[in-house]
Amino acid sequence: MERARSAVFFMALAWAGLTGAQTPAPQPPQASGVVAPAPAAPAAPAASGGIQGQNIFEVKPDASTDPKYAGQTNAERAKVQPGNNAPMWRQVGQGTTGYSSLPKSEAPEAGNLIQPFVQYPGSRLTNAGEAWRQVRNNWLIPYGGALLLIVALAIAIFYFSKGSIKTHGADTGRKIQRFTPFERAAHWSNATAFVILAVSGLVMAFGKFFLLPVMGLTLFGWLTYALKNLHNFAGPLFAVSLIIVFVTFLRDNWPQKGDLNWLLKGGGLISGAEPASNRFNAGEKVIFWGGVFFLGVVVVSSGFVLDKLVPGLVYERATMQIAHMVHAVATVLMMCLFLGHIYIGTLGMQGAYKAMRTGYVDETWAKEHHEYWYDDVKAGRIPAQRSEPAPPGQTVQV
Repeated sequence: MERARSAVFFMALAWAGLTGAQTPAPQPPQASGVVAPAPAAPAAPAASGGIQGQNIFEVKPDASTDPKYAGQTNAERAKVQPGNNAPMWRQVGQGTTGYSSLPKSEAPEAGNLIQPFVQYPGSRLTNAGEAWRQVRNNWLIPYGGALLLIVALAIAIFYFSKGSIKTHGADTGRKIQRFTPFERAAHWSNATAFVILAVSGLVMAFGKFFLLPVMGLTLFGWLTYALKNLHNFAGPLFAVSLIIVFVTFLRDNWPQKGDLNWLLKGGGLISGAEPASNRFNAGEKVIFWGGVFFLGVVVVSSGFVLDKLVPGLVYERATMQIAHMVHAVATVLMMCLFLGHIYIGTLGMQGAYKAMRTGYVDETWAKEHHEYWYDDVKAGRIPAQRSEPAPPGQTVQV
């Protein structure tokens, strides 16, 4: 009996402890109708700017099921998917103009990060910057460089297989003035500017392929920086001298008797019998009209755009990209034409370089290479001495 009483006593104590733990703690007495304030929640840390931490359960990954999802603004998208700035970058990719504090006159594209889609010749349909890069890297550089190498190789093969064009008769000692001092000054000014532009342009376009590995980054960087500035200063000199050359030699470069026959026979380069020609043969006239006039206009005008020398023109990226592509194509073609001219004027023809250096040629040279011109001099229609006085020791044909 005593054991039963003890068991009942302990069970009662345990039950009292269990119910006591679930009983709310006593509250202090309060005034009638007054409710005690709830305990204050711990203060949230102050925002430090930028995108804050986000509870993964509050982000809505299925927000794209909303029919208006694609048309949301950046602010609307941030409410359902914080950090998703796709609407803003979609507008950037479409060329949408944003806000910029720079004036339009100084920075017409300051609010545009990415250009609109275009398709330049030789590129895919993509944004204009990428399209220009594709044209330059996939067409202008490889094919332009290949064309220059082909022309240089063809000239070398011709020289080593045929040699220079010789004067067959003996010199008479009687001289004919082929170029006046003014004509030679105009020619050499233009030639000097052209060489500076050609060398600097080739280094800027192709130098990283054959000079950079040899010179290293630092030296190559200084070289291209110097050549780029030299290129920009030589450009206007080339333009002015080109105009002077065109005006100076225009009179003798119109089509004349014998030009078509000269072209049909290829100037006698293969047969060795040079057809009769006037003061300038048909080949020189092709270089004059094709290289000096047509390509000269294209090269100079596009170069002035790249130098930002054309007044009133809005210099946007698209303007500069198109000007660069036109400039590159025209300059490569001009260099190919002038390589042939330089070859004939130096190694390719005996006495040609001396004619431009001194201004005079022997009577035999004139008769063999420009027979119609020689006949006009002999007949008195063209003076043998066109500037005064003749150099000492020169016997001029009259």
